[in-house]
Amino acid sequence: MRGKAKNSQRAPQKAAPAPKALAPLAGKWLTRGTDGRLSAFALSGRQLLRWTENRPGGPDWTGPESFALPAGLDRVTVAQGANGYLHLLGRRTRKHSDDRTLHELMYSVQYQSGRPPMEWRVIGNPYKHFDKRHPKIGFPTGAVDGAGILHVFVRNAGRGLHLLTEDKGGKWNPWVDLRGSALHEGVTVGVTSKGRIGVLAPSDKPAHHWQQAVRGGEFERLEDVPVSMVPGSGVGLETSEDQLTYYVSDARSGGLMAIRPNGSVVPIGGAPDQGAAPCALRTDVDGQDCTVIVHRGLGGSPVFGAFVTNAEEWGVEWAEIGQPCAGDPAVALDGNDRIVLALFGTDGVLRLSRQSAGEGLALGAWQAV
Repeated sequence: MRGKAKNSQRAPQKAAPAPKALAPLAGKWLTRGTDGRLSAFALSGRQLLRWTENRPGGPDWTGPESFALPAGLDRVTVAQGANGYLHLLGRRTRKHSDDRTLHELMYSVQYQSGRPPMEWRVIGNPYKHFDKRHPKIGFPTGAVDGAGILHVFVRNAGRGLHLLTEDKGGKWNPWVDLRGSALHEGVTVGVTSKGRIGVLAPSDKPAHHWQQAVRGGEFERLEDVPVSMVPGSGVGLETSEDQLTYYVSDARSGGLMAIRPNGSVVPIGGAPDQGAAPCALRTDVDGQDCTVIVHRGLGGSPVFGAFVTNAEEWGVEWAEIGQPCAGDPAVALDGNDRIVLALFGTDGVLRLSRQSAGEGLALGAWQAV
């Protein structure tokens, strides 16, 4: 008697679970490409995760797509230029053959929405590998000027600030020591519409301030700002033509402060969590030029604020959004110029809320991506 025929069909395989975000990238991790599509970035172990809108304005997304990171790379940050290119920066830790620890800055770039990032490349360190100062550099922060030139800032071994820039051919210029002293990690950068870069750095002393006089020019050390800013807690935003305002957390009061182009300091409240980094943009609300800021509040949920641009002293309307988040939330304008508030939940899921149609500034229902 013949045995029963074996079923030639294989049992259906369970799809692998989608990777979960552990934390968003540093910097403005919600970006809009030149095609109007938004992209969101996060880390998951040694993987870079990316979500991309299928079309400008949504609502459908692709992702998360996963891209391997070099071993030892951490604290990845993102910077975007006016040309839409996304520059990814990180610091890699590795062992030399004689067992010394070395720190190297690394770089990748995404040229178009939805396209894979380029291969990671080493861009170096202000010190030679045999110099005992080599492992004492901080984490990089990037800014892109109006000509599309990437500027990389890093705290050096003497707690000053070093700068590395590309040339027009894509090669790296020599490191430049911008000086400074007693600096902490987490400098704040901003770029004006004319392409000038400004830098505000936390310090044991008053905050250090640098600014380019012209696009592509040298950085001039300006008068220090008498604030005790929480390291890594700032964002720079153009609030009038070719002028930056910095919004930073004040270590003494626990609230945000607006540091205006004329050097005045205006308390605006908001009660951010320790070390939370705000994200800011300007947009038109009912015909009024407004500034919108979002950050992680003391309760672990986003705090959303809006006010008339350059009129912080008139008051800021703050609202806590009841969605616990892992890391800092972000805000951006979508392809239809609607405000989009995004966060990664404590479950690692990307969630976002878009500005509702009609008058005023109201956010719609949350969408899990």
